[in-house]
Amino acid sequence: MIVFNPIVNPSTRRRLVETIGWNEPQQLAAEYIRDVRECSGGWVNYQIVEHVEADAIPVKADGFQYRVPDYLAAWRNSRGFHDPDLADYAAIVRNFHLLERVANDEFDEVWMFGGPYFGFYESTMAGRGAFFCNSSPVPNTSNCARRFVMMGFNYERGVGEMLEDLGHRVESVMTQVYRGKIGAANLFERFTRYDRIAPGLASVGNVHFAPNSARDYDWGNPRAVPSFCDDWYAFPNLPDPPRYRMVDAREWGGGDMRAHHRWWLKHLPRAEGTTNGIANNWWKYVIDVNDPLFESRR
Repeated sequence: MIVFNPIVNPSTRRRLVETIGWNEPQQLAAEYIRDVRECSGGWVNYQIVEHVEADAIPVKADGFQYRVPDYLAAWRNSRGFHDPDLADYAAIVRNFHLLERVANDEFDEVWMFGGPYFGFYESTMAGRGAFFCNSSPVPNTSNCARRFVMMGFNYERGVGEMLEDLGHRVESVMTQVYRGKIGAANLFERFTRYDRIAPGLASVGNVHFAPNSARDYDWGNPRAVPSFCDDWYAFPNLPDPPRYRMVDAREWGGGDMRAHHRWWLKHLPRAEGTTNGIANNWWKYVIDVNDPLFESRR
């Protein structure tokens, strides 16, 4: 866990998070860990093996780096932020010796916390054979034999947004798992159906679209639609025909982001065994991006 939280006032040692009144990263991490543990039925139990407090705003990919007073001025004026925004991932990987340490099994993934316009992807992947994980892989990291995910969290925001980052990671990883599977063989495509694209055939939806959503982020829509979302609790024994029932936003928190994402993640299969060579526990792939199955998906 790397927290980019520069000192704002050298005399008082006050850092950015405290100065502006943003969320405490350790509290965000603790709540995120609890949510993921609960949503995965206890299968995922994250442990933070090291917490690094970095006295800096990350350098941008084009070499620019904010001075703290300039960043504060841009934040207070809502303008003047640097463009392009992307952080220099190569510098982060190098400065924190991530490739060497992952190769030594010191940790399995990296969580970065920063403020708005720090230039993080929601998630990205590094290492040999890295694939798209809501962003293109970190370049020039193939000398690391182990793949790993780097999550980019924003401490201005909350746990709901952190779960959204995880949800998009799920979408990317499971798309890779079912790559090349078409029709009924692509169970993840079936899992993510929603009424707008499959009228009358909604399932659980995706991170942005609940079963009844009419547009992106429409998690509070009161319209009732038929959905077989409950069937996924019985996976891999999906009923045939599916057991539809009428659902609306009351199922997933009435528009609350965190509640929707928790609802969505709780539906991810986590059963024993395999179906057509793919584990019935999808969390296995979301968390372990070095699973042997991915070698066959290159």
